[in-house]
Amino acid sequence: MTTTHERLRGEWTRFRRPGRLIAMGAAALAVVLLGLLYASGNRASCDGTCPPAPTARDGSRVNDQFALYHRDLGENGSITVRMTSMTGTITYPPPGHDRIVPGLVPWAKAGIIIKDGLRQGSPYAALMLTGSHGVRMQYDYRHDIAGSAGGVSAASPRWLRLTRSGDTVTGYESADGTRWTRVGSARLSGLPGAVRVGLFATSPGDLTLRRAGLGGATEQVRFTQAGGVFDRVEVRGGASSAGWRADIVGTMNETEWERDHRASGAVEKDGTVTVTGVGDIGPGGTENGNRPVEGTLGGLSLALLVVLVVAVRFATAGGGAGLTRPELAARAAVVGAVTFVTGLLAVGITVPAGAAILKGNGIPVLAVPAPTTVRVVVGTAAALALAAVLAVALGSLLRRARFALPVAVLAIAVPYVVTSVPLLADGLARWLLRVTPAAGFGTRQTLVPYPQVTAHYAPSAGYFPLPWWAGLAVLCGYVVVLLGWALTRLPRADGDAAVAEPAAAWR
Repeated sequence: MTTTHERLRGEWTRFRRPGRLIAMGAAALAVVLLGLLYASGNRASCDGTCPPAPTARDGSRVNDQFALYHRDLGENGSITVRMTSMTGTITYPPPGHDRIVPGLVPWAKAGIIIKDGLRQGSPYAALMLTGSHGVRMQYDYRHDIAGSAGGVSAASPRWLRLTRSGDTVTGYESADGTRWTRVGSARLSGLPGAVRVGLFATSPGDLTLRRAGLGGATEQVRFTQAGGVFDRVEVRGGASSAGWRADIVGTMNETEWERDHRASGAVEKDGTVTVTGVGDIGPGGTENGNRPVEGTLGGLSLALLVVLVVAVRFATAGGGAGLTRPELAARAAVVGAVTFVTGLLAVGITVPAGAAILKGNGIPVLAVPAPTTVRVVVGTAAALALAAVLAVALGSLLRRARFALPVAVLAIAVPYVVTSVPLLADGLARWLLRVTPAAGFGTRQTLVPYPQVTAHYAPSAGYFPLPWWAGLAVLCGYVVVLLGWALTRLPRADGDAAVAEPAAAWR
């Protein structure tokens, strides 16, 4: 009786034809060469040396740009203010794109902040009014806590308070300055004895979508500005007798609007402080030219097509006649293993090398933890291998390459390719990446969607609708069902006879 080891060795011998090995090598080269070409073709466009992108203490990219009116605060103290107005400007929004209008984007922010100095990326906690999301407490860039809904006006002011007790900062809000409601609390480990406390304002760009392709969308971002008016400012627990001063965190007042109409900054007059700013405080994404590491995997689509062709043709060699269940299982195992190793080498070279080239060209690359990088490399190789095994199952079920190959391409490759570009409507693209085997390639995603950040969270922008593990589970489900079906249609092993591959098999 033929053993499992002998069957695997026999199928590996059948697979090891020059044509197939060359094709798998070409698939790996497509990933590597196209990835490195993409990285080499991207260069910073700054005059001189580009300023470094702000990073938090953990090394992650962040946005940290706002106007600030501030003073010092000791280890125990508080700031209390009354906010009476929040207004803003949006430049050339749709539909006409022909005028500048008053208004606030949803995540425009104005309020009070405690921050470890003025360095971009330093720890902070802030309590704020927003354009459309009411009162929020946000801290250390990723964290967001909702307070009460609604806006602010002179007839309906909002009171805000932040208290510091060592490393703990707590936010409160009030409608009358007497009855206070706790919004949330944050622990900012390692705060120094003296920190900065004050009033701030910032406003991210106005994001709108422009139709493209068959209902897809591309992003357009326009300049906006927001300002808050504060009075009854009270600080308790100042670290020194130093007074208030106005500063800009990041860069502002470089646009024509700021130079010619309304400068960003802070102005104090008769006990009222007006702070006007642009930018954002929060986690960094692909704005400002930042690149995710998976952006170097543009050659994966071509590699997937090559792998599907190889897998289907191997599965249908000789029409699949005479195969038994153990032989099909061995054939699927060989194809999966070879594809996994191919993908592991290709992605394992491309991701770190591509990121290094981008950084060398002055392009900021979004930092990810080492375990995430390993997951991208191993997970993408696993998804590629599972797609190959699925193609083997389809080949066995449909018997002929001319039938099986179009089905495999339409079911696996086409959804992956058409959703990676702004071709289809976002809803349809998300649906395809939930219910088709292409969901498994969510293992390559490192981008994280944040509700408090305005962005186009769509597949064409690099955001898969399912978590990576759920997408991989969808692909595994297809493999289990179809390969299991294919196995049940074959006879059990009844001898040691091997099925010889005809001379017409692909070489």
